[in-house]
Amino acid sequence: MEKKTNVVLVTIAVFVASFMTAIEGTIVSTAMPTIVGDLHGVSIMNWIFSIYLLTNAIATPLYGKLSDTIGRKKVLIFGLTVFIIGSAMSGLSESMMTLIIWRAVQGIGAGAIMPVTFTIIADIYPFEKRAKVLGFNGASWGIASIVAPLIGGFIVDQLTWHWIFFINVPIGLLTIALIAIFHHETFVPRKTKMDYQGSFWLSITLLAIMYIFQMLSATNLNWLMVAVVIVVAVVAGFLFVRREQRIDYPIIPLDLFKNRTFVTQNLVAALISGFLIGFDVYIPMWAQGINGLPATIAGFALAPSSIMWMLGSFTAGRLLVSLTPKRVVMISLSLVLIGAVTFSLFPVSIPFGWFYLVAAICGTGFGITITTTTVTVQNQVSNQDVGIATSLNTLSRTLSQTLMVSVFGIVLNVMMARGVDAHPGTTMTMMNQLINPKTALQLPEKLLPVLRDILYQGIHYVFILGVGLIIVAFLINALDRPKAK
Repeated sequence: MEKKTNVVLVTIAVFVASFMTAIEGTIVSTAMPTIVGDLHGVSIMNWIFSIYLLTNAIATPLYGKLSDTIGRKKVLIFGLTVFIIGSAMSGLSESMMTLIIWRAVQGIGAGAIMPVTFTIIADIYPFEKRAKVLGFNGASWGIASIVAPLIGGFIVDQLTWHWIFFINVPIGLLTIALIAIFHHETFVPRKTKMDYQGSFWLSITLLAIMYIFQMLSATNLNWLMVAVVIVVAVVAGFLFVRREQRIDYPIIPLDLFKNRTFVTQNLVAALISGFLIGFDVYIPMWAQGINGLPATIAGFALAPSSIMWMLGSFTAGRLLVSLTPKRVVMISLSLVLIGAVTFSLFPVSIPFGWFYLVAAICGTGFGITITTTTVTVQNQVSNQDVGIATSLNTLSRTLSQTLMVSVFGIVLNVMMARGVDAHPGTTMTMMNQLINPKTALQLPEKLLPVLRDILYQGIHYVFILGVGLIIVAFLINALDRPKAK
């Protein structure tokens, strides 16, 4: 007798995987000031985020193609295994470079988690129930947003930051066990081949783009090297597109991009995700560097957003019954824009309690936007392409975060450098110390207001740029021409 998937337990496994991803993001954001203070490198701290996102982005389309070729189960278990290894070794790191290397491995594994779990949801639930299930999935992010700051803050304040990565190991092993035992997919292998050459050119393109932005964030620019890497990115991108046009089994079917709704919804998801990474990274930094709050409380600044993300996901399911995705996204973008504009207008002396309210508004908009774009993209393709379509949606979001965390880093570094130059007696070393509340106590008390104002100016312009991203998302969403319901 053929075994059937235990839908309830597999759904729980998907939630556990999402919970692990949510904890990873929140704890790292909470602990980043402590990591920077310990390993001394505010100028390259973005690599801890960006290398993870970059390798995640490169791996995502490969996992999407593999999930359509050999099955979701095998791909997810492999990705989780790599993620666990990367997490454990990140926890053992004793230098910034070692941490960055193992974060890269962690990102390779994480590339399977979001797209394949979302694809599994698409496999075991019909369209009309999918948004609701994604809403419940959002609950795991809400729970993690409450638990992660407590755990992360306790670990950072009482132990060492190394332990924040070890928490992924038991959660990952539990997820593997649930998927291995209870998910029995009736998968028929497709007659296809892996596009290794296309994967190579795609990887070179993404790596070159990432390196360009990292070089632009350097103090002394080597414009010749920047030009060379731009040429590499353009050539590799051209060769990738030409390769995909000529073969029968492309890693990314270019025909998908002929669908306007597919393209616009992916772009909107990308832009919102770009703002989201700035939100996740720089609000805890504001709390610790400007307000001088401990890591535990700083992490809680993200909790309202994650909790309201769940409500937003449920709301998206209801709205999609009667409205087109375009109209639903217009509503959600309006909420995010209100929050982003408010953040950009906050003065340096704003009581931190206001952040909780505005974060809740943004979280509702995030939940509606991401759920709507994900479900819509899945519904625009045939069943046999759901895996690659979901991975492309994840890729667009991850790549945007990869680029924007570097762009935001450039903005912050430039503004801090200008501020330090304009205030004799201040240095970038002091800015490193300021970001970590523990080492901030070692700074001269008379310089603290000046240093905090320098940091404020940098973060202020980060949020102004975020407002621009959301406005562009509005314009792109307006270009959608959805079919009548």
